Amino acid sequence: MLNPVHLQVLASVARHGSVTEAAKELNYSQPSVSHHLSRLEAATGVKLIQRVGRGIRLTPEGRLLANRAAEIIGRIESATKELAAQVGLQSGRISLAANASALSTLVPRAATTLAETNPGLELSLIERHPVEALQLLRHGDIDVALIYRYADAPAEDEAFRLVPVGEDSLYLISQHPDDSLEKHRDSPWIGGCERCQEELVTVCRRAGFAPRIRSLSDDMTVVQAFVAAGIGVTTLPGLALQAHRHPGIHATKIPHHTRQLHAATYGDPPDPPATTALIKALQAAGSEGEKGGPRGSR
Repeated sequence: MLNPVHLQVLASVARHGSVTEAAKELNYSQPSVSHHLSRLEAATGVKLIQRVGRGIRLTPEGRLLANRAAEIIGRIESATKELAAQVGLQSGRISLAANASALSTLVPRAATTLAETNPGLELSLIERHPVEALQLLRHGDIDVALIYRYADAPAEDEAFRLVPVGEDSLYLISQHPDDSLEKHRDSPWIGGCERCQEELVTVCRRAGFAPRIRSLSDDMTVVQAFVAAGIGVTTLPGLALQAHRHPGIHATKIPHHTRQLHAATYGDPPDPPATTALIKALQAAGSEGEKGGPRGSR
């Protein structure tokens, strides 16, 4: 039978790519880490680690087991949290991953509510795109992933459980009020990260044209400055406009392009009380919605 301690060591080595760094994270000595890895190789009967110069790398078998190890350790930690909560533990830690616009707006409101209702909880936050956030959730690195998705998007893995939090509309960002996508079929466009750019292209194609993307930035402040300077036009979600609004731009709501916000957890119910408290705080923050849309939008 595989030893959870050995699996935890392997997961740490895979995460850091170093025995030294894994030892620091786990508060072990380097020989102790090496010993645990050797015991794990003996238990599995396969080579998991290769020496490369002064460093190491995982074999394909090592990488496979490390991925599973991260998930297993995460589930063990979740079970520990549930047990602690069952016997009356009122303090603890809860972690959340979300994208930049949500972390700038909805999440701080939720954090305030959580601190008021559960002052003993310590909240940790990390910025990640929804796809990456779900991966962290699957591996047990976080407790909740705040994600967005569209109604026609493929369903997530059934092991993920999604709780509705709110909505986030999409806006055309330009220099002109009462604007539309169709008016900018020949305009230069400003793209963002790979996934955001895919969304931009999809929206424009639905309007009957392919955008000419001439500039790139994944920073909502920079993108709006580009638009204000006449460099191009772009799209942004409403939460991004709540986080930062350049005085030289106009936001026009794009019909039928609304993101659904969800708090995602992983595995079988019930969620630990700390997770449930965080989700309730997110729902309370999301219920405020866009308050009629970003100021100055149509």
